Amino acid sequence: MLDLALHAQTGPVSLADISERQGISLSYLEQLFAKLRRSNLVSSVRGPGGGYQLSRDMQGIQVAQVIDAVNESVDATKCQGLGDCHAGDTCLTHHLWCDLSLQIHEFLSGIS
Repeated sequence: MLDLALHAQTGPVSLADISERQGISLSYLEQLFAKLRRSNLVSSVRGPGGGYQLSRDMQGIQVAQVIDAVNESVDATKCQGLGDCHAGDTCLTHHLWCDLSLQIHEFLSGIS
């Protein structure tokens, strides 16, 4: 998303260009951008000179939205928030790690 934002002034950006610049596999980028498109964070432009562009002003897209769109997590718990990390029971520090996860998500929600 940052690469896309940095190169937005030149028009739509191809995934092949992002792949080359960032050293990320093209097939992985295709998967990610399909999710970003479904979340209306990017839009695609077909045809010669086509590619992807941000679907709105870059200041209107928060890092947390990007993470949520691609189904990544900022979960700090070992149990993915299920509370079954201590032999099927909630560990003593579960609520601490859940609160940290919320704080991280809120922090990333404040960064565009």
